[in-house]
Amino acid sequence: MALARYVPILLSLSKTFLFPGAESCRCLYGDSCWPNETAFSTLASQLSQPLVYPVPPASACYSSTTAGSCSDVTANFRNATWRADQPGALENINFETFMFPNGTIDACYLNVSLGFTCKQGSVPSIGVDARSVADVQAAVTFAKRHNLRLVIKNTGHDYLGRSAGRGGLMLWMHHLKDKSYDASFIPQGAPSGAKRTYNAVTLGAGVQWNEAYDFVQQQGRFVVGGISVGGSVGAAGGWVMGAGHSAFSPLFGLGVDNVLQFTIVLADGTFLTTNAYQHPDLFWALRGGGGGTYGVVISVTYQTHPIFPLTTLGLVANLTSPEIAQNVVTEFVKFHPNFSSAGWGGYGAISSSIQVLLVAPNVSLSDANEIFVPFVDFVNNATGGAVQTLALEIPSFADWYAAFISPSTTSQVGNRVEIASRLLPRTIALNDPAKAAKIMLSIEGGVVFNSVAGGAVSSVDPSSTGLNPSWRGALAEVYVTESWPDGASATTILQAIDRLKKNTDVLDQLTEDSGSFLNEGSLHERDFKKSFFGSHYSKLKDIKTKYDPTSLFVVVSGVGSDDWDKDLRCRVG
Repeated sequence: MALARYVPILLSLSKTFLFPGAESCRCLYGDSCWPNETAFSTLASQLSQPLVYPVPPASACYSSTTAGSCSDVTANFRNATWRADQPGALENINFETFMFPNGTIDACYLNVSLGFTCKQGSVPSIGVDARSVADVQAAVTFAKRHNLRLVIKNTGHDYLGRSAGRGGLMLWMHHLKDKSYDASFIPQGAPSGAKRTYNAVTLGAGVQWNEAYDFVQQQGRFVVGGISVGGSVGAAGGWVMGAGHSAFSPLFGLGVDNVLQFTIVLADGTFLTTNAYQHPDLFWALRGGGGGTYGVVISVTYQTHPIFPLTTLGLVANLTSPEIAQNVVTEFVKFHPNFSSAGWGGYGAISSSIQVLLVAPNVSLSDANEIFVPFVDFVNNATGGAVQTLALEIPSFADWYAAFISPSTTSQVGNRVEIASRLLPRTIALNDPAKAAKIMLSIEGGVVFNSVAGGAVSSVDPSSTGLNPSWRGALAEVYVTESWPDGASATTILQAIDRLKKNTDVLDQLTEDSGSFLNEGSLHERDFKKSFFGSHYSKLKDIKTKYDPTSLFVVVSGVGSDDWDKDLRCRVG
């Protein structure tokens, strides 16, 4: 009984000593602690651009006073480039919504006939449109001073919802579009006797891969980057900090293997340059330790490579029986180490059919066929000739990208989708390909695979970057998805999530370490630290504590998020 009178004091002390310099809960929009109009006016006076007031894009269809027209929204709703230009749009629209514990859903649906009111959901109500380092510093300082949840957003491409945050302050990086090329780049702080120089490109945080590719092509060079329809993924943000995979990674390495330098604003507002010579621990962590965690990246410098010709190869075959499917997919898994070791990569899917698109850089058609034709012959025999193939020599990456990726009429955005992935180990492909095939074929609806590892990716020392070491022993990423329609009830959504969890457990049988790709991972991992970061988690967290001691930067399933509740509002423990 006597102890009870001291509980309030103990709680107060716990805030002071357990989390020095930080409140135990963030101040969110609508709270009494939220900064007043005068405070935001002061912030605005420090910025190069007016404050922005993001809204879900579909809101234009509910009110004539909302910026934008409903016809424009409807026409572009599944256009990734258009969505990236809207501060309130996420590429996967389920992350624009918010579900309360009682199952109530706060959302703004494009289909107004559903009869719901348009709500703000998880889209922050106010933000900073950053155009300079000073803008970023002002936003970071303001968020820290007022104990706000800071939400860093560029294009909104994300499968974990890290570019959204209900009640937070958005830091919109989309307009930091600086690009420069240096044929004799030397990282800052390199010893005076350093002789190695790089053909390098430096990209601002808002540059997207379609813009980066055009710029680098103008220099007569190639850069390892993201491959997505329209090329709207950011080139200097979460893509590289989560790994940065590409169909060309088996020859040139992942994005993290091609980074030479970052510039970054830290939680205390400091702007610094980090590379192998300056703040090397932070440089290590930024290469695989996840975006939105250590600071606000302003730019990334990548090494570039000479332009090369390539051969692209494709195969589509119907799998008309379980036996045929098992035989064909087993053969594909067996085939995988051969083409990865040769520096080939690509993409595909396995369900009632198998679809494969591969690229073989610096390989002639005749040489490529020596590796590819035996697999084609096997599939032809197994399916009775029900196979379509493609084999083309292409002059350059730019020509391949323009023909196969950039002009596609399909869309990868504007959907309500969650995803779960596992990294396919080389060991299972070599030792038990039939098991791998059986696991993938057991998943209703099929799996998608990204053949983006092996080769050069496997040759890198796992300890050299903060990336999950599972990548270095992998050949590919295999993933599954679940989705639901506009207006779905909480029950329907939770049922989809339950199916995703069960399929994650199935995929997990491919691995011994539950290794997953952070940027295309599940919100519902049993142990996100193990799956996304592996044995590097402890070191990554120590580095985060060093550079962000009050944990201003927190994202879903990110390093240090285990210190916060599921809404990332209040500290736990």
